[in-house]
Amino acid sequence: MPLDAAALRDALTSAGFTVDAVLDRIGEAGQDGLLRNSTVPADRALGPADDALALLVRLFILQQDVPRAALTGVIDVAALTAAGYLRDRGADVSAAIDIRPYGSADDGASGWIVADPTPGLDTLMTPTRPDYVLGVSPASTTLAQITMRRPVERALDLGTGCGVQSLHLARHARTAVATDVNPRALELAALTARINDVAVDLRAGSLYEPVRGERFDLIVSNPPFVMSPPGEDSQRLTYRETNFVGDSLVETLVRGSADHLSPGGSLQLLTNWAILDGPWEDRLREWVPRGCDAWVVERERLDVYAYIEMWLADAGLAGTPRWRPAYDEWLAYFDRLGVQGVGMGWILVTAAGRAEPHLRLETWPHAVAQPVGEVFDRHAAAVDAATMPTAELLASRPRLLDVDQETIGRPGADDPEHIVFRQRTGLRRALKADTALAATLGALDGELAVGQVLAAVAQVLEVDAAELAASVVPALRDALLDQLLLPGR
Repeated sequence: MPLDAAALRDALTSAGFTVDAVLDRIGEAGQDGLLRNSTVPADRALGPADDALALLVRLFILQQDVPRAALTGVIDVAALTAAGYLRDRGADVSAAIDIRPYGSADDGASGWIVADPTPGLDTLMTPTRPDYVLGVSPASTTLAQITMRRPVERALDLGTGCGVQSLHLARHARTAVATDVNPRALELAALTARINDVAVDLRAGSLYEPVRGERFDLIVSNPPFVMSPPGEDSQRLTYRETNFVGDSLVETLVRGSADHLSPGGSLQLLTNWAILDGPWEDRLREWVPRGCDAWVVERERLDVYAYIEMWLADAGLAGTPRWRPAYDEWLAYFDRLGVQGVGMGWILVTAAGRAEPHLRLETWPHAVAQPVGEVFDRHAAAVDAATMPTAELLASRPRLLDVDQETIGRPGADDPEHIVFRQRTGLRRALKADTALAATLGALDGELAVGQVLAAVAQVLEVDAAELAASVVPALRDALLDQLLLPGR
């Protein structure tokens, strides 16, 4: 008999098993400890408490054995055990899954996420099962924060894992489809959806196979992009790696996106790519399907050693006899492929239908103000504004958005030495300006047309209006593309 998800939801709700309540009980030290895979601070914070909330924290988050009798009236132990989600320990039970509260202040998505227990908790290292289902991670949180949240008809969560992205997509998509090649991921994602009373169309299969012939307004994915050496399926961690060569899985997703995007639809990836000989931008530019715009942002660059060590540690091989042989195998694999480093970042592909596609590939390792989903949502309009004919640009009425002006100069000097316009939000871009550009930007408030402002500035500075426009308009295009300026009517 299927687990009664509604009854489990009611039990979790009755116990107050929410993000705020859990954080309040375990405190900041407890939360920080869990980020280090240590349960000791949270355990000490709970003390001898045996109320419903404390018991659920111990069972699902701290992964402790809990007396069966104590859970009576809190959750349906028999049903969860029969479903395989609790283990019988005699007088005690332990959790075979991780259920923990989830909440996002970014778009209000909240509820509970079901995944596999955290490996390596309290340094207890156990082999990670090949079909392991990862819970909420920094990567999944980042993907949620960069995803555009405008209402759409159809959205696809490709490689759903525990189902956290679908929880977000269901809030602004009329239909949410989620796929995964891992049957266990689909099982736990289904439980995530059912506990949260969210409608998600879950399908089994690899890449775009489960949605052949279908199109979507939004596709999001944090795919299994780890470039590990090929190996047996029984040794491969499904949530992070495949037997695709190098970064060809990511290339396949990008190249194939055009066949599954509705007009104006977008693919958003959190992923990585190999750095080979030559500019990485040239290589990724070739992946972009014909007729599509692309914006690729390299957020971080790792050398091969740091990359390999990160994923060997993630697999639980640190301090084991398998560490060095696996390390050498990865190095030999990268040598064969010519991999010199790894770029990690964000990819946006949009079926914009432009006569001349707009491709922007850049490195931006600086701090950003998450969430930046709105920045991606506005990107197509920003490209439209930045590339419009000059006559249209002069007639437009853009406005500055969340920008501070920084001025540095000597006391008493006629002009400042440096003027910088810097965003407070989004990617926190900055634009260095001279006096003419600064005066122009400062007057653009959405009411005056660019041409009107330039004429007024030219008069004040006593310069030729046409020459001023010729020098300032290129910078205005940059400001529009970088979204320091928002297009007006």
